[in-house]
Amino acid sequence: MQTQVMFYILNDEKNADAKDSSSAFYHACLQASHFYRQNQRVFIYTQDKKQAEEIDELLWAFDTDSFVPHNLVGEGPKQGAMVEISDQPLRGRRPVLINLTDTVPTFANQFQFIVDFVPSDENLKQKARERFKTCRQWGFQVNNQSVASPQ
Repeated sequence: MQTQVMFYILNDEKNADAKDSSSAFYHACLQASHFYRQNQRVFIYTQDKKQAEEIDELLWAFDTDSFVPHNLVGEGPKQGAMVEISDQPLRGRRPVLINLTDTVPTFANQFQFIVDFVPSDENLKQKARERFKTCRQWGFQVNNQSVASPQ
């Protein structure tokens, strides 16, 4: 099965520097919630431990109508929650990867679906272009879609 990748283009024109990471984190939570409701196990891969903890905190309060079971890797149930978060490579298998790092993880090919983000900041946008190219070179089916920024 060919890995599918969706790059979400974040439209954060005003105050791009401050909004890029918060918008990506918001959309990462939105995607985690979406896949959880489809009964899909999700791995959110972060740049560092601080980011992992930020995503963990955001998911606690993300959807007031429906909790998204999640934890940092190594915490929670033995098999992990439906959504796991870490800055370390995944051990085990999950169908969905939400990538919040600057590169395509070396283990990306073990996922059926990858979510990535294209921030509006030019430096970050260039890194996203490199990830896009890498995904194509690795033979992934790559698409993109614009999304509105959170209010």
